[in-house]
Amino acid sequence: MTIQTTEIPARPVPRLAKELLQSSGFLLAKLGMGFKAKAVAKLEEAGFDPYHYSVLAILGEGARETQAMIADTLALDPSRLVALLDSLEDRELVVRQRDPEDRRRHVVTITAAGKQELSRLRAIVQEVEEEFLAPLDAKSRKAFHEMLQQLACAHDPRCAFRSESG
Repeated sequence: MTIQTTEIPARPVPRLAKELLQSSGFLLAKLGMGFKAKAVAKLEEAGFDPYHYSVLAILGEGARETQAMIADTLALDPSRLVALLDSLEDRELVVRQRDPEDRRRHVVTITAAGKQELSRLRAIVQEVEEEFLAPLDAKSRKAFHEMLQQLACAHDPRCAFRSESG
């Protein structure tokens, strides 16, 4: 008795509509969501979320920041920020203290352990970015980044670099 095998034809790869692929905004959103999903997954494996990383990155620039300033910078509800800071403080990565100039405010600083953790999280995000941008050569990556930075600064003043004095 012979067993007859039937080959199953390969399914065609689904393709996006040309109209969508011709939209820079659509492509930017699609790539952004794809990068975010990969970065979130890697950060969660490390026990953090993107907001933890963002808070540490802000504080890692050396400034003591008020809770209100951090919330504004990240466009976060202050109550959500309190929960994030509680989590980081429980891990001894940040310290909150009353502002000596205004006792109603709290200032937040990164600890030595926070700086170490920030370095680890930076490496994770850098790895995701390297993998994601692998199809581009160094010159293309630089040009792409410069264009993204130009667009970001034009649409959100929080994206502008801080000067050393301010």
